[in-house]
Amino acid sequence: MKKILKFIGVLFVFIFFFSSCNETKNFDKNLLPGKWKQGSLYERYLSDGSGYTWDTADDVNEEEAQAFTWTLTNDDLIQIHIMEMGGKIPKSYTVTTLSATHLSYHDSYGVKYTFTRIK
Repeated sequence: MKKILKFIGVLFVFIFFFSSCNETKNFDKNLLPGKWKQGSLYERYLSDGSGYTWDTADDVNEEEAQAFTWTLTNDDLIQIHIMEMGGKIPKSYTVTTLSATHLSYHDSYGVKYTFTRIK
């Protein structure tokens, strides 16, 4: 009987220490469509799941922007950039803030982006 109780105790300790404490946040994807700015970097999200990005520091304007498609599920933002030659480059981000005025996310390398909605 002592062995069973000891096993159950060890099992509870194992479950407690090895269970994930990270909560997945659920963000409203309806807040994402619009034009966002961080310094000279711009992103425009459209409600149909498409969008584009450009950086005025690279002498690129909105008419010459890089097209992408996007999905937002919970806190996972996926952008699939569509290259001129037909290739596609997926980019994955974790959203940390999404409100009517602010958007923040980071990639798996720890690079953080913080945008403000503009008109």
